[in-house]
Amino acid sequence: MTLAVKPRASLEGQHFHVVVIGGGINGVAVARECARAGKRTLLVEQNDFASGVTSRSTRIIHGGLRYLEHGEIDLVRESVRERERLLRERSHLVHPVHFLFLLNEKSQRSAMKVRAGLWLYQKFSGKKPNVLTEMELKRVERALDAGHQWSIFNYEDAQCEFPERLVAEWVTEAADAGAVVRNHCEVLAVDVAHGRARGVLLRDRVSNKDERVEAGWIVNCAGPWVDRVCQRSSVRTKQPLLGGVRGSHIVLPRFSGAPSAALYSEAEDGRPVFVLPWNEQILVGTTEVADTGDPGRTEPSAEEIQYLLRAVTQLFPKVKLSARDIRYAFAGVRPLPYSPGNQASAVTRRHFLHDHTDEGAAKMISVIGGKLTTAASLAREVARKIGVNVAEPAAVALGPGTSLDPMMDDEVAEIARVGSISQESARGMVEWHGKRAEDIARMALVSAELRAPICPHTSHLIAEVVEAYRKEFAVTMGDVLLRRVPVALGPCWSESCSREAALRIGTVLGWNDQTLGANLESFETERAAFLKRPAARGAAFEAAAD
Repeated sequence: MTLAVKPRASLEGQHFHVVVIGGGINGVAVARECARAGKRTLLVEQNDFASGVTSRSTRIIHGGLRYLEHGEIDLVRESVRERERLLRERSHLVHPVHFLFLLNEKSQRSAMKVRAGLWLYQKFSGKKPNVLTEMELKRVERALDAGHQWSIFNYEDAQCEFPERLVAEWVTEAADAGAVVRNHCEVLAVDVAHGRARGVLLRDRVSNKDERVEAGWIVNCAGPWVDRVCQRSSVRTKQPLLGGVRGSHIVLPRFSGAPSAALYSEAEDGRPVFVLPWNEQILVGTTEVADTGDPGRTEPSAEEIQYLLRAVTQLFPKVKLSARDIRYAFAGVRPLPYSPGNQASAVTRRHFLHDHTDEGAAKMISVIGGKLTTAASLAREVARKIGVNVAEPAAVALGPGTSLDPMMDDEVAEIARVGSISQESARGMVEWHGKRAEDIARMALVSAELRAPICPHTSHLIAEVVEAYRKEFAVTMGDVLLRRVPVALGPCWSESCSREAALRIGTVLGWNDQTLGANLESFETERAAFLKRPAARGAAFEAAAD
C-alpha cells in the first residue's frame, strides 16, 4: 500500500468568521467550539498541534488542590467540574489516579491544613474517592526515607498520560465540524487597519508560500508566544501580557519500591512536586523559573534537573538514584499572567481574555493562561466573548461512578478479530484512539505491512501511523511518533527504533531513500531538542543524589 499525501489547498484571499492562532489544547478547543457552532473557522499552528506547552506539561487533569492555598475557590470548582466531564467523555484517555499527599516533620504545610483542604476538595467533587488499601499505604511508607515521620493523605484526581492524543481528537472533531486546520503554518502578522484586526498574513511551511486571509475575529491562543504575535502585528500593549515561567520535568525508569499511586510532596524549598507513574516510567515535576527567552528553545537547566532529582532521592534514599538514571528531561514555558514582583507559585492559574480594542485592534482577543483541565470551559468563554452562540453543556452528574468501561474487554476482543491483530495491539488502539480504533483495525486488515508494529518494542501498528497522516493532519514523523502515536516517548525507544520505524513507515508511504533519510534526520533532530539527555556532569550531578 502506498499512501499519497494530498497537497494543501491555498488559503489566499479566503474569509473566515474566526481565525484561531495557536494549536495547543486551548487554541484547538476554541476552534472546535466555534466550528461546531457553525462559524467558518481557521486554526493555524506554527509547528505541530500540541507540540508546545501541551506536550511539556505534568499531564495531570486535576481540580487544583494547590489553588485552595491561594483562595481560588471558583477556579477549583470549575476545574473539578471539567475534570469530571473529561473522565466521562474521554475515558480512554483520562483516568482516575490515586494521589498520596506526603508530609514529614520538616514540611512547610501542616497536617491540619492539608486535612482541611482535602476535605473541602472532596466536597467540591461530590463523590467519595476510591482510596488505597492499608496494605498499599504501608508499602509506600516502607519505601520512604525511614529517617522521617510521615503523614500520608489519600485523595483522587485524574491523569491524561497523552494530552497530545486528546488534542489530536479535538483537531479532528473541529475539522469534521467544518474548520480548516493548518499546522506548520506560521502567522507572520495580524493585519490591523483603521482600528481593527482584519485578517492574518500566513507562511505555510509545507508549501513555503505566504498567504493572506480575512477574518471577522482573531483569537490569539499562542500560549507563551502571545506577546510575540502582538509585537509582530504592531499591537502595542501597555505592559507584557505574559510573564513566562519555565516548568521542567525529568523522566526516570520505574525503580524497585516505586509506588503505583501518584505522590504529591514538597521539594527542599517547600514547593509542591509530583512523582507520577507515567508511560511505564516515573515522571517528576515541576519547577518554576522565570523564562523570557524563545519558548521554542527552552530547555531544563542543570540546576532544575538536580533540584528534581534531589526531590526524588530525598523521598527514596534507599533506591540510590543518580543522574545516570535519568532517561530524559523536558521543559515548557507556562503562559502565566504578567505579575512583576510576585513569586511564580503565587501567580493565579486562572485564564484571562484580553480585548485589544483600546490598543487599536478591535476584534482581536488574546488568551492569557489556561491549563489542560479547563480548556473546554475556556473555549466556551471565548466563543461567547466573540458572539458565538454556545450552550453550556449538560451538568456533570457528580457522585459515585467510574470512567472504566465494563465492556472494554469485549471491545478489545472485537477489534482484534476485525483487524486480525493481537489483543495487545487492539487494546493499545482502544486506549489511544477510542471510537476510531475499529476503523484503524479494518485498515490494518488490508496488508501485513499495516499490521506490523511500528518498532519491535511496541504493540502499536503502522496502521495507526497511516491514520495519523490521513485523518489527523500529521505532516512529519515527529508529528506522528511524538504526538499522534507517541511511541517515541516510551521507555525502550532508541535511535535503532527510529531507523526501524522510518523503514516500516517508508515502505507503506512509498518513500524513496532520500525522503526516508530526510524524515529520519528531521525526526531525530526534533526528538533530541525536545527530550534532553542530561550531559554527564560528573560530581555536580552526582551531588544531587547525596
